[in-house]
Amino acid sequence: MKITDVKLRQLTGTMEVDGSFFEERLAQPIDIYPEFREKGPPQSTQQIDETHYRVESTYVQIDTDEGLSGICNATGPSVGYLVHTQLRPMLLGRDPIATEFLWDMMHRLSVHGRHGEPMMAISVVDNALWDLKGKYLDQPVYRLIGGPTQKEMPAYASMLGYDVTDMGKVRARAQEMSARGFRAQKWFFRHGPMSGPEGMKKNVELVRTLREAVGDGVDIMLDCWQSWDFNYTVRIVEQIEEYHPRWLEECAMPDRIDTYRRIKETTSIPLSGAEHEYTRWGFKRFIDAEALDIIQPDLNWAGGLSETLKIAAYATANDLIVIPHQGVSPPGMAFSAAQPPIHTPYVEMLIKHAAMGYFFAKEPVKLEDGMLTVSDGPGFGFELDESKIEKEEELTF
Repeated sequence: MKITDVKLRQLTGTMEVDGSFFEERLAQPIDIYPEFREKGPPQSTQQIDETHYRVESTYVQIDTDEGLSGICNATGPSVGYLVHTQLRPMLLGRDPIATEFLWDMMHRLSVHGRHGEPMMAISVVDNALWDLKGKYLDQPVYRLIGGPTQKEMPAYASMLGYDVTDMGKVRARAQEMSARGFRAQKWFFRHGPMSGPEGMKKNVELVRTLREAVGDGVDIMLDCWQSWDFNYTVRIVEQIEEYHPRWLEECAMPDRIDTYRRIKETTSIPLSGAEHEYTRWGFKRFIDAEALDIIQPDLNWAGGLSETLKIAAYATANDLIVIPHQGVSPPGMAFSAAQPPIHTPYVEMLIKHAAMGYFFAKEPVKLEDGMLTVSDGPGFGFELDESKIEKEEELTF
């Protein structure tokens, strides 16, 4: 079997929503500058009206001379550009089953692409190749990598895009997620160091409200999205430790590994991070420095399924927990279903992004009482529902 084409399918459809889809944005590293800090959520043309939201997704599709295809969400057109212009010429005519060879070839030929969007391009190609391999062997990918270790996996509700300024809404939605069976929730801070004492007070109020809303039986996780620093984090953890967060996530920018290690030495709250890190070599820096308790590779960013398996092997050799970022994605579900539950105890389900990620799927993600079930379909079990596609364009750049 040979690869005959690598296509980029940009799909557009309309999703029904209840009000503004993205209500608020999270704190960001750029917020040290007032002009950015004061901005609210992006006003996008994707919000058509109060009940409709335009979904635009780009998929990598790898075709073969035997009629089989593998598919993976490509994150966006910029990643698609790199797939088309840099990786596609390497892949045409190659054996798609040789995933280890193809990954190593793409990585070695991408001398300046070891991080960021070039690595994202390699990641989505790798995932599409795994989808194709599963279809070729007529097996779900989680079986090909050693699963199932767990067919049902507890999801945690990741609340990016929800209002975190109105404590009444926070309380009601936290209780709603608990009622839906989620045993854990992650919320995102809106304020960072440059928001001053008032911003810190609001951050602490968010944590207190969440704990009071859900009680002691639900894990709460807190995401700083790279927007804090050592001094700010140390000051705030003293005020929130009593609420026993399950973890504090990305409290500093990714390359500040010593900052993470120093923070870890000062608090009983476990630290998570490295969502914005790439490959086994990038994660090795965090692990060797003993800077994190939980690592969070993104399978569409860090190097794909092939590389995430290597990252997890090294992490678990150091007795660390591995919970991928947006693990509810099809590759993330396959990964988690093949990992020991003590090392991967939760699957992240970004509620709003999962709705977009599965919008074009024939079958929605299988969630019942807070538990996710991995697909038994061949490959990742993800097939496009052509009836939801209102417009399609093949990107060729």
